[in-house]
Amino acid sequence: MAGLDKRVVVVTGAGGGLGREYARSLAAQGAKVVVNDLGGSRDGTGAGSAMADAVVAEIKESGGDAVANYDSVATHVGAAALVQTAIETYGRIDGIVSNAGILRDSSFAKMTDDQWDAVVQVHLYGGYHVIHQAWPHFREQGFGRIVVATSTSGLYGNFGQANYGAAKMGLVGLINTLAIEGRKQGIVANAVAPLAATRMTEDVAPAEFLAKLPASFVAPVVTHLMSDECTDTGAVFVVGGGQVQRVQQFANAGVSFAEPPSTADVAARWPEIMDMSNAVPGSNPLG
Repeated sequence: MAGLDKRVVVVTGAGGGLGREYARSLAAQGAKVVVNDLGGSRDGTGAGSAMADAVVAEIKESGGDAVANYDSVATHVGAAALVQTAIETYGRIDGIVSNAGILRDSSFAKMTDDQWDAVVQVHLYGGYHVIHQAWPHFREQGFGRIVVATSTSGLYGNFGQANYGAAKMGLVGLINTLAIEGRKQGIVANAVAPLAATRMTEDVAPAEFLAKLPASFVAPVVTHLMSDECTDTGAVFVVGGGQVQRVQQFANAGVSFAEPPSTADVAARWPEIMDMSNAVPGSNPLG
């Protein structure tokens, strides 16, 4: 794949699991990779350099080029330092895989503000901070590739993950707008909802199910989305276990009222409003 040769790609949360696979796959295709990982536990506590360093060592042993970064993407300062690592080391930044994440699962009834804030800060704010820091570079050079990690928990919901699902669906809204705003500058933005066996999913699905979902099935899709050849933008993909599936919002023809309806009018036509049998891909009616 020529479309990644000498490109510089930042992968957040790349010290293990999916992030590690993304970093290794990108490097194997010729990209120079900034391996970012805070080195914390699954719930975001703790920190260390060993995880990122180990992935950099693996890439270098395989003949690739990589540098480690240990900053937190949850803050503006950390994201700025991360992007600066790419600029200082390689002189540019061409792509971002926003993969860093934590879990603080709880039923909504028992969820605390701290659990909500911590997850949204890493996933949604983390994606925003890093992309926002790289955005001027992308615009100036007329090229950029963005992949954010969304989730089926955001697309479809999952018990105990209101914080996680909200953050992950927020990232879809982010790339939808970035795809529009970046189109003229050659900036492509997409989202991948991975289905993979990692420490993030080790206790959320049966072991026999996770055994069918190695992270190696997801990495090639992310690598393609980061390449020069891929110019598709604003798309969402569910990827795992050998399946690559595009997910899109659809809208039906709807129901029209000539004047403000009564509640009874709405109720009478509710079956039509709910009917999706002839739905088509939706778009923003405001342009």
